[in-house]
Amino acid sequence: MKYAADAIRVRPEGKNYDDIRKTLHEKVISGIDFSRQMSDAAVMELIDSEVIQYAGTNPISLDDMRSVRQDLYHSIRQLDVLQDLIEDPEITEIMINGPDRVFIEKDGRITRLDIRFSSAEKLEDVIQKIVADCNRVVNRSDPIADARLPGGERVSVVLPPVALDGPILTIRRFPPEPITMKDLIRFGSISQECALYLETMVKAGYNVFISGGTGSGKTTFLNALSDAIPKTERIITIEDNAELQIRHIPNLVRLEAREASVDGCRRVSIRDLIRASLRMRPDRIIVGEVRGEEAIDMIQAMNTGHDGSMSTGHANTAADMLARLETMIQLGGLDLTPAAIRSQIASGIDLVVHLGRLRDRSRKLLEISEIDGVRDGNIALRTIYRFREEGEKDGRVIGGWVMENPPAHLQKLSMAGLHLPDSGICGVHS
Repeated sequence: MKYAADAIRVRPEGKNYDDIRKTLHEKVISGIDFSRQMSDAAVMELIDSEVIQYAGTNPISLDDMRSVRQDLYHSIRQLDVLQDLIEDPEITEIMINGPDRVFIEKDGRITRLDIRFSSAEKLEDVIQKIVADCNRVVNRSDPIADARLPGGERVSVVLPPVALDGPILTIRRFPPEPITMKDLIRFGSISQECALYLETMVKAGYNVFISGGTGSGKTTFLNALSDAIPKTERIITIEDNAELQIRHIPNLVRLEAREASVDGCRRVSIRDLIRASLRMRPDRIIVGEVRGEEAIDMIQAMNTGHDGSMSTGHANTAADMLARLETMIQLGGLDLTPAAIRSQIASGIDLVVHLGRLRDRSRKLLEISEIDGVRDGNIALRTIYRFREEGEKDGRVIGGWVMENPPAHLQKLSMAGLHLPDSGICGVHS
């Protein structure tokens, strides 16, 4: 079922539809033999039988019969009203703020849909099905969880009593085919020259850290940039929930963190996985996102011969990202002075790539900076490229990427036998 951004009513009209659905749902549930495993076809056959029998004695339109048939199957066998949204490839984000407030993002616009779950309990049942399939646990004593659907969609769950208005479910969808750097150029998110610069630096083994706010496209950009890694290398990816789609590397190891489970399985953290990866002979380590004390392990990996490693983190600017990394490392429990931490960061990270989302909702590369050592006790940033706004046209921000400073640290580039493309004003305006 498709959902037009300006035509959001997706449930059938008619004041009795919910009553019909509830009545038929009870009949179907009472007819299911829970002592044995029923196939999907058997459940659908039972639904069809009850719908036809109901239609023989009650007024119901053909459209409502089709809709209730689909709703019942989704409710019993799949993810209830969520199922159609999951199957719509044009929806990029689903935000459920309790059983009767469902929002989607489509084409960069957030819209409220005229659909709802039958109750908070039903929404919580759907949530439990999702997290159980991902070997996660969420309940009222442990009300926050992250998971992913079989199709790779990222799921975030918050339950009462932390969520005051009912269970909260947020799902971020990713395209079935990974977005490439060529796609980002076509979208106007980056210029061709800036893309060539970054791809060359990745090939040469520069350590890259991608920063940005929520929804700025950090994971997508990291995945696209990973295409520049030579396919002869051994790569280890480490993520909370596996989202990266690196397909051109034969010698690829994918690791995913795990929360403790009710059956006694211990927690395996990002930090545990980074430490384990160092014993697996990686050429590069890619950490989907650093959020806490694992930052010290990531920086140390960058400093111990794993050139070309990459990661992402949340921050408002490139400078803020470095400050956040410093704070994260302090949480790692190592007895390091602030000066020692800054020295570790400055020698570990070569480039900071900062992304953002502009007021027209477009995602842009905003800044590429190289770390220029430590000066006067602080990490020095040297901006190479910056997106410069020039105004608006038809509600869209226009501008271009400008080189502010030529790159100064070219040792790895020279050792790799590579050179940079000509520099100047980067690419077309957007």
